[in-house]
Amino acid sequence: MSQPFTVLESVAAPMIEDNIDTDIIIPSREMKTTGKTGLKDGLFAGRRYLEGRVPDPAFVLNRPDYAGAAILLSGANFGCGSSREHAVWALVEYGIRAVIAPSFSPIFAGNAVRGGLLPCVLEPEAVAALADGGVVRIDLAEQTVSAGAREWRFAIDGEAKAMLLGGLDAIDLTMQAADAIRAFQAADRRARPWVYLGG
Repeated sequence: MSQPFTVLESVAAPMIEDNIDTDIIIPSREMKTTGKTGLKDGLFAGRRYLEGRVPDPAFVLNRPDYAGAAILLSGANFGCGSSREHAVWALVEYGIRAVIAPSFSPIFAGNAVRGGLLPCVLEPEAVAALADGGVVRIDLAEQTVSAGAREWRFAIDGEAKAMLLGGLDAIDLTMQAADAIRAFQAADRRARPWVYLGG
């Protein structure tokens, strides 16, 4: 299980460019584990560091005004490229809980939801307005993003919303129906006992 996503308030770090692929998010050379941890130092490593792994002060996540940002703003087709789950794991371990962009690679968006990261789709004009600075508030239950006096609504699949609100992965979601699954199995065993011979 991941941390439930309800309301998130944070500064939003702008990386407004299209087609930020998973190799930009975490280069393959940085994937030294098969687990979900130990990846945050590799997040955006190709851009975040100068030679000798010195933090680049010009990179957005290294700037003091975006320290601790839990929201990332980006351009269209975020998360394209290879279908590495490490990209989501690196973002979440670093502290990013939501990416707001005009569109996402479908595979990345699915991985994001399963990893506790909200892929929030807003029009380019809204993303640009959020990049003006200040605190951004995301209310997943209400499906709204707001900053100052402005507010935008976003769409999200019902199952994805339930998973994020509950901090559930696909197995957790399935196990919520454990009683119904057991009832089905018992009824099926009575109706088709031959299927269960030897088991």
